[in-house]
Amino acid sequence: MAIDQEREDLIAMLAEQRELFKITLRGLDEEQARKRTTSSELTLGGLLHHLNNCERHWTKVIIERDEHAALDVTTFGGEYVMAPEETVAGLIAAWDEAAAATAELIRSVDSLDTSIPTPTNPWVEGQVWQSVRTTFLHILREISQHAGHADIIREELDGQNSTYSRVS
Repeated sequence: MAIDQEREDLIAMLAEQRELFKITLRGLDEEQARKRTTSSELTLGGLLHHLNNCERHWTKVIIERDEHAALDVTTFGGEYVMAPEETVAGLIAAWDEAAAATAELIRSVDSLDTSIPTPTNPWVEGQVWQSVRTTFLHILREISQHAGHADIIREELDGQNSTYSRVS
């Protein structure tokens, strides 16, 4: 089977953004991962928890293509919170598993152009359909956006970020 360059480029871009985000986690202990350093409620561990959920959610949307799915907003309360039993290492391992599954899905999905339904939600009226490509790009956007948040949080924590890290 010939390599589909667009798919491989998408996989590479997702991997690159995940790695940039992970740089902000280097050398952190669990207490630091849970520490708020800005006026927002965001923490590095909470962002990692969210990105794990986000990637799994959107790949499930691609696989299931459920026209009747609705977003359960009652689960949002803990979306950006690193639970007491979670660890940075455990969340990274889980995200690595999700990343591998995403790469496999990108390589195996029938077409990036296929239009799929997204779960209904309270802030958009009616059913929204988008391409599989757009859904993967949404995952990329989430990771990229939160990598920026992570940089700011880490800088406030100890002066390090994804471009300057004294910790190996």
